[in-house]
Amino acid sequence: MKRLTILAAFLMLLTLTVGAQRDKEMQRERKMLMAVAAIEALYVDSVDGDKVVEDGIRGMLEKLDPHSSYSTPKETKEMNEPLNGSFEGIGVQFNMSDDTLLVIQPVTNGPSEKIGILAGDRIVAVADTAIAGVKMSKEDIMRRLRGPKGTVARLKVVRRGIRDTLRFDVVRDKIPVYSIDATYMIRPGVGYIRIGSFAATTYQEFMESLQKLRKQGMKDLVLDLQGNGGGYLQAAADLAGEFLQQGDLIVYTEGRSVPRRNYKAPAAGSFLDGRLMVLVDEYSASAAEIVTGAIQDQDRGTVVGRRTFGKGLVQRPIDLPDGSMIRLTIAHYYTPSGRCIQKPYEKGNMKSYALDVVNRLKNGELTSQDSIHFADSLKFETLKEHRAVYGGGGIMPDYFVPLDTTQYTKFHRELAAKSIIIQQNLHYVDNHRKQLKKKFGDFDRFKQEYEVPQELIDAVIAEGEKQNVKPKDDEEKARTLPLLSLQLKALIARDLWDMSEYYSIMNEENHIVMKALELLDTRARISREQ
Repeated sequence: MKRLTILAAFLMLLTLTVGAQRDKEMQRERKMLMAVAAIEALYVDSVDGDKVVEDGIRGMLEKLDPHSSYSTPKETKEMNEPLNGSFEGIGVQFNMSDDTLLVIQPVTNGPSEKIGILAGDRIVAVADTAIAGVKMSKEDIMRRLRGPKGTVARLKVVRRGIRDTLRFDVVRDKIPVYSIDATYMIRPGVGYIRIGSFAATTYQEFMESLQKLRKQGMKDLVLDLQGNGGGYLQAAADLAGEFLQQGDLIVYTEGRSVPRRNYKAPAAGSFLDGRLMVLVDEYSASAAEIVTGAIQDQDRGTVVGRRTFGKGLVQRPIDLPDGSMIRLTIAHYYTPSGRCIQKPYEKGNMKSYALDVVNRLKNGELTSQDSIHFADSLKFETLKEHRAVYGGGGIMPDYFVPLDTTQYTKFHRELAAKSIIIQQNLHYVDNHRKQLKKKFGDFDRFKQEYEVPQELIDAVIAEGEKQNVKPKDDEEKARTLPLLSLQLKALIARDLWDMSEYYSIMNEENHIVMKALELLDTRARISREQ
């Protein structure tokens, strides 16, 4: 009888607690609704009710962690396009030259290429609305070119060597957005893949790149994740699994309301025997850190570069009825050894968090390994070789490559910041495209033989002077010219071929890439001597 009385009392208390909690939730909801209603009805000036609600949501999220965020319907659509792997439009890579849309390349097998639009064409009007010479923003131009699949974009095109304006009716279609920036053989037997982000199509793209390189004789791989800001966790887990044995842990997630979830390699990966170099820097984050952490903790490859960004938080997208979205942090993720690599943050202090990389530079962490310190409490061990690794803020590479702050001069950086290099390159390629293609039939010959003409370098420097961008002295100018010439050569290669050719040239002066190749070469030499 006593037990029944206690049980009845407990159930009554539980009911009262749940009821009180629900009453409190309803009070909060009424409070929010009353505040919005009062502002809309009584505020001294007219207000946008939708914006009031949006600002309220943003205000709540800003008091949480740095990665919980709100996006409007338009922002959500723009954000999801690269992650979804496609958008709908006419399919051209373009840049703006003298307020005119200049086609760099039509997308291979895209609607524009199929109907005859060529590299070098200038699109001057869409649906009889002029887009050239009218100071229209790039965003407005893109809005006119994009549209639902099956709709028609009526274009007016000016083509070099043809007097009359050409007209094209391009039927819009799905246009792929690739997350892999470059795939090529960087040295005999060594493949190179650079991944810009982790999207829905990244794993498929990676497998295609792997197959392509194997056909070209790849035995070892350089996986470049420099500047990769992340993306889909599942895409990262799928890709990491290709380097691991069946059942190997890749990452696990866990949060206050989210139980632990393990991500393991579902089968033996397709790249288990070749040597693997993973390249990272201070802008490699999130999904890129998942791949890097898994490979390091499982002792599968060598990590080269600088300490990564340190984003170890998992966001869940919450779609709202009007197409807007909340990305709410629900869990931490942990590398196989148990490291949480989320760097410290203060709730609501976004400024300090955003300046972390700048502070690293000031503190010397990007230029000297001795400036990086980890507490013993953050020490972990890799799973097979039991090497020391650390949590608490990014992934420290196995081989540190300092940032060379003298590589690019102030003069070079200002030329790039004002788009002077890009614009002069566009003019040059536009004027010499046919001659270059005729003289250099393939990229290998171009890479070996082509030298940037003095006229192009002079044009860059002259345009810089017009915009008051000048070297401090002759010494700074002399230090600028070698890398400026290399960058111009890479940009010309990009415009004649694609991004793989661009990186093939630029990587020869990328210190992290060169360090990885040096390590591969040294190990190969030691192996031969043994």
